[in-house]
Amino acid sequence: MVADPVPVARPVRVLVVDDSATIRAVLARQLAATPGIEVIGKASDGLEAIERIKELRPDVVTLDVEMPRLDGLGALQRIMSECPTRVVMVSSLTGAGADATLRALDLGAVDFFEKPTGAGTTVALDIAAAVGEKVRSAAEARIGRRSISRRPIVLPSGPSTARRWRRGVVVIGSSTGGPPALREVVSQLPADLGLPVVIVQHMPPGFTKSMAERLDAISDLRVVEAADGDRLEAGKALVAPGGSHLTIDSGHSVRLNSDPPECGVRPSINVTLESAVGVFGGQVVTAILTGMGVDGTRGAGLARAAGGPVVAEDESTCVVYGMPRSIVEAGLATSVVPLHDIAGAIVRHSLA
Repeated sequence: MVADPVPVARPVRVLVVDDSATIRAVLARQLAATPGIEVIGKASDGLEAIERIKELRPDVVTLDVEMPRLDGLGALQRIMSECPTRVVMVSSLTGAGADATLRALDLGAVDFFEKPTGAGTTVALDIAAAVGEKVRSAAEARIGRRSISRRPIVLPSGPSTARRWRRGVVVIGSSTGGPPALREVVSQLPADLGLPVVIVQHMPPGFTKSMAERLDAISDLRVVEAADGDRLEAGKALVAPGGSHLTIDSGHSVRLNSDPPECGVRPSINVTLESAVGVFGGQVVTAILTGMGVDGTRGAGLARAAGGPVVAEDESTCVVYGMPRSIVEAGLATSVVPLHDIAGAIVRHSLA
């Protein structure tokens, strides 16, 4: 990890990078009008962006994925290598765009924002309003590229059939910095984990399917984006689709809905945990990873009240120490461990 959070006493200094002159101008104007943000420059492609970053030393860069000369991914690799800076990607909602965005998060980008389809000033204003929140959040992030360490998890000796597992579910919640953190955790979970897993990552529609596929490729578990009616199964992880709350019914199937956001997000970790505790009581194993805000705290409180364990990621490895901090400060954490030990903690707490 590199770079401390931006001091709260001064504005967040931002460089706007986009090959569209319209998007670039409106983003810069709208961000400059956002309290606590100062736009210090603009760039039209990746090569120019690297030059301006070295010259201006911004706190945060908004970086378009698709650009001429040097695209967003190529620029990001050089930025993180030559002049590490907090980056918020601006992505198109396509299959290729979603995959590129998730690769950008693995390369060290803090967060991303979905660029709506269409053109013109109205669309650009919509982009700018949401990116302002992303930029402020990114300013609080630790940055750096994470390599995945598949540490073997030592399970009790003897045949796996002899192990006694809880008769419940593992719920993993994450937000800003979550996709790379999930890759670290899910890649270490053993294939014979005796509980089903549900993953709730704050993410818009169109990106969670690609994330699930990427997790599936590196995991011994089967990982898929959840569909309404999917049943919970040991050895399988279901990812809540972006834009939908995921709940668990009494038949151990998942249900998706478009109820209002909770804590400003949908899917909400709280919503999933509330339903899980309603079905499994104290047999729910909760893990809260890096992220901004307090989603997961209410649900973790319900889980602990029922007797279930709650694992929180330690501040030392969080990109943003928000959601885990809320868990810890509320006195809800059974275990507080760094990212590379989260999977082990989940397995230990899953054993009856």
